Amino acid sequence: MERTTAVKNGVTRLEGVLDSTAADDSQMADDFQIGNIMPASGERVRVRVEGFTHAGEGVARRGGLAVFVGGALPGETVEAEITEVRRRFARARLLVVHDRAPGRIDSACPSRLGCGGCTLQHVDYQTQLDLKTTLVRDSLARIGRFTEPPVRQTLGMEDPRHYRNKVHFQVARVEGRVVLGFFEEGSHSLATVHRIAPGVEGCLLLDKRLSRVASVVERLLNEYRVPVYDWDREMGYLRHVMLRLAAATGEVMVILVAGSGDWSGRDAFATSLRQEAPEVVSVIQNRNRGRGRDVLGRENEILAGASVITDRLGQLLLRISPTSFYQVNPAQTLVLYEQVLAYTALTGRETVVDVFSGIGTIALFLARAARKVYGLEIVPEAVTDAKGNASLNGIRNVDFRQGRAEEWLPALARQGLKPDVIILDPPRRGCAESVLEAATEMKPACVVYVSCDPGTLARDLRLLAGAGYDLDEVQPVDMFPYTHHVECVVSIKRKHSIKP
Repeated sequence: MERTTAVKNGVTRLEGVLDSTAADDSQMADDFQIGNIMPASGERVRVRVEGFTHAGEGVARRGGLAVFVGGALPGETVEAEITEVRRRFARARLLVVHDRAPGRIDSACPSRLGCGGCTLQHVDYQTQLDLKTTLVRDSLARIGRFTEPPVRQTLGMEDPRHYRNKVHFQVARVEGRVVLGFFEEGSHSLATVHRIAPGVEGCLLLDKRLSRVASVVERLLNEYRVPVYDWDREMGYLRHVMLRLAAATGEVMVILVAGSGDWSGRDAFATSLRQEAPEVVSVIQNRNRGRGRDVLGRENEILAGASVITDRLGQLLLRISPTSFYQVNPAQTLVLYEQVLAYTALTGRETVVDVFSGIGTIALFLARAARKVYGLEIVPEAVTDAKGNASLNGIRNVDFRQGRAEEWLPALARQGLKPDVIILDPPRRGCAESVLEAATEMKPACVVYVSCDPGTLARDLRLLAGAGYDLDEVQPVDMFPYTHHVECVVSIKRKHSIKP
């Protein structure tokens, strides 16, 4: 999960875009380099796909380069057009599949040719799970240098569609009409948008309740003539629209992300929206005057209703504010956190430190099974939310502190704190080396690492292994079906503490 200021995901598409890092590309390329004939940009090639990347691309080889082909699957022979050539790898656009892999299917998504939100709509669900398991295992072996890493099969969903409780829409004016949509694949172009129109089933990953609200929002934005932000001139009002759903209660929050301009119809829009969609309990204007594509700014104004929505996760009630990080798949979030709890093996006597604690979900989930839990979080708004959620649930054995983990962990150690368990749940970029050093210097018997990037996970696990910790078990959890993303929960034990 990535953070943008007070937000734990950058959200430029449905869940952000995870491109292979340059280091991963180079390392993957090393595994596939052969020969001396180099392809050229624009060249049409016929290749056999042999692997799969973190970005959901097939890996083939041509001449001296690894060739990454979006939409291709291992085992397929494909024709593709080279679109990019670098020193150690190339990328290509899929043209023709000659030998279909057994897991290939025809996508049911109405926007599969334009929307950039999903990368695995052409893959049956069991094959998706198998690919993700292999990705995690290969990353740990290749990047982490773990021999036969103990990776379990990815835990999937019974129904892997309509699971998302949050969506971020781009806004564009097309043929005189304001439309909500997603970026085209591989671009920031809004020439093709994914429309969610009244009476038409939209995104297959989005909770249907949000699809309904989205159609009402789009219609009312046109009715009240919202001015759309001009990205070229960097001026105007509406930059983005974000919808959030508390799946258990059905409460919806609508966030209008405004640039530097104003909109005389905003209050009337908010009133009409709540009248036509009673499930909308909160309408927020978020102000982002930044020049980049980051979605949310730091300034929020309530236009109608409440400042938060309230969801239920297991036995927890959680208040979610506009900029709170909250997992987008409620059903799998419970699976994920139960796995974290299982790996901690808490008996009620332990002290736990939750690093990157966000709004306190993991810390509060573990609190009833621990003696004491400390939550460390750098974002002030998240700490405020976490403390509020602790109070809401009557949980008194959790202490949330705001600041940098690499500063708080040594401070807690100087105070004599010796945690039994440390939870690491970092952004997509993983942990800074200083955080890992501070954590291992406290010598907890158990570290549980929650990761959404197999590459940075493998790198950090290698550092932990060098600091006296053994990789016990890795459990991938499919939080994002039909995309290339995969979450992992990892059990790490201090050497000699693993049971025989």
